[in-house]
Amino acid sequence: MAIVAVFDVPGMTQAQYEKSAEMVSGRPGPVKSAADWPVPGLISHTSAPTPDGWLVVDVWESEEAFQEFGKAIVPILQEIGVPNPQPKVYPTHTVVTR
Repeated sequence: MAIVAVFDVPGMTQAQYEKSAEMVSGRPGPVKSAADWPVPGLISHTSAPTPDGWLVVDVWESEEAFQEFGKAIVPILQEIGVPNPQPKVYPTHTVVTR
């Protein structure tokens, strides 16, 4: 079952988000497709600034795929100085993509 993972990270900056995206993809520049992720299973990724930090909303094909991604993203976030965010994870009801 697909899941939604919501990271609401007070204090995270756009520069930290962009650095994490480069580290996730293994190349300079923004992430552009699900193929940029180090593990399969990403359905969608959205990020946005908030009044006090950064928001990331991902949809993953399964909890297991998201857990595999966690093995990659947690060390990246620690390396760039982002406190260990605790995502809220929900089972999806509906997923619509283009």
